[in-house]
Amino acid sequence: MDHRDHVGLIRAGVEGAGPRWLELGAGEGAFTLALADLLGPAADILALDPDASALRRLAAELPARFPGRRLRTVTGDMRDAVPDGPFDGVLAANSLHFLTDPVAVLRRVAAVLQPGGRLVVVEYDADEGNRWVPHPFSSGRFAVLAGEAGLRDPHEIGRVPSRFLGAIYAARAVWPGPDLVLHSRPHGEDREE
Repeated sequence: MDHRDHVGLIRAGVEGAGPRWLELGAGEGAFTLALADLLGPAADILALDPDASALRRLAAELPARFPGRRLRTVTGDMRDAVPDGPFDGVLAANSLHFLTDPVAVLRRVAAVLQPGGRLVVVEYDADEGNRWVPHPFSSGRFAVLAGEAGLRDPHEIGRVPSRFLGAIYAARAVWPGPDLVLHSRPHGEDREE
């Protein structure tokens, strides 16, 4: 995949959102660069990753390719904590499949999103992993995980074929805010109170 593919995968989840975003597991920043491209000059991105050297390379490359975008980096592990928000969006591209319990992190994500904020996930469309991608989750399973974390309207927004595990998809879900409580009804219908 190249930059154009990265932008295409996440475009529908990012366009129209505010400029303040958190990226979980940013690494060297392939998707951070796509995010900066889509958000434009108002971009205010906080990139979290446990690899400080990868974040240093990202911090050098992003301003060279996209001048004027604000990038801050934090060395840390999303399993321990996520930076305080509020954020307009959170991007987790090829990072959640390293977690045995993604719902715990998704709940932390919901807590730092402003009401109406978006979670955009890029993941392999499989429920069985391998040693390089140990805990992927399919697009259908993402909808369940997002719901368990209190996120609404999870749906797929993009897909590309992959020689590893068949396909990579992007999906988006929205944090409705802490005041909106969902109660389940029969047949999967939800009501708001």
